[in-house]
Amino acid sequence: MSKVSIGLAGDFCPWERMEDVWKLDTWQNKLEPVLPFFEKNDLNILDLECPLTSGIGRIAKTGPHIKSLPDTAAMLNYLNCKVVATANNHFKDYGWGGMHETYSSLTKHNISWFGSGANLKEASDSYISVHNGFRIALINMTENEWSTTQGDQPGCNPIDFPRAILKIQEAKANQADAIIVILHGGHEHFALPSPRIKAQFRFMVDAGADAVVGHHTHIISGYEVYKEKPIFYSLGNFCFDWPGMRNCTWNKGMLLRITFEKGKKIDFEYDFVHQNDEHIGLKMLDAEATAKQEIEIQRLNAIILDESSLQASFDKYCKTLKPVMLSRIQPYRNKYLIALHKRGFLPNIMGKSKQQMLQILTQCESHREVLLAALNRSQ
Repeated sequence: MSKVSIGLAGDFCPWERMEDVWKLDTWQNKLEPVLPFFEKNDLNILDLECPLTSGIGRIAKTGPHIKSLPDTAAMLNYLNCKVVATANNHFKDYGWGGMHETYSSLTKHNISWFGSGANLKEASDSYISVHNGFRIALINMTENEWSTTQGDQPGCNPIDFPRAILKIQEAKANQADAIIVILHGGHEHFALPSPRIKAQFRFMVDAGADAVVGHHTHIISGYEVYKEKPIFYSLGNFCFDWPGMRNCTWNKGMLLRITFEKGKKIDFEYDFVHQNDEHIGLKMLDAEATAKQEIEIQRLNAIILDESSLQASFDKYCKTLKPVMLSRIQPYRNKYLIALHKRGFLPNIMGKSKQQMLQILTQCESHREVLLAALNRSQ
């Protein structure tokens, strides 16, 4: 049996300046510098971080709504990407209409998808790809935000560990030679997995996955080889222009190639992409920048492997966000009042006993389950 190489990259959202060059039909040279990486792989998988739609029907949610024009799907074809992961926190930003239009555009360009659908059954379906007689099963899940489905409604496949076990078992029963689990989740702009995220990614390997790959955090993270299976915690952004994000971690991503060969150890290699900085488009990091990025990767890897260092790093991250998070749960509504509270100029309206009640409602799984049901029914 011949070997098979799978290429994976992070968040792909062809909007803002990338959408502008699409309209001008000058987009191909913006992607050409990274094309050699994708041409070497038997299968390439990107995270389609937005719907490809001209619709205007936004869903009710917190955070930004993002989208790109339907025919920007041609960029995926150009990159030799014939399948996209769609379980993420933005794919449903424009509702079922936006999702359906995306599916139509992907179909038009002969591109498949997985991780979302008209209902939970469709969204949780694995994608099977066969190359050189090698059968690859792909499973895609995302953390529960505004995009996920829990039943008959359209949406993305939510992270659910009992369902993950069943899907991995199902793939093995269907004679999959390798199983890749792609997870969209983690803490934005934090270059490490939390201890919880680390345990969840490792769980997928314990359940039978041969590789686990993450994105969502918009920053390159580290990786580890756990029980001889690679776990990459975040590939960062692949192509995701954002106003004001220049010369920072947002503008870098990892291109990952995983190679499977029956009877042999799983092999992998990676490189780095520089995306949508002052320049529009993508290019590979030069040798000097690559060497610096590799030093950072190894630093992150060492922290990931050390439980106490990882916990200390996450505690430090949480401490920086404490004013923001506590302001969000205060009854202040006006954005100026929220800003004043965050900076310590206004007192906490919510007393200690109320905060303790909120803590137990969100900390206890059973309480949280009922609270979410009550909030959903009150909308």
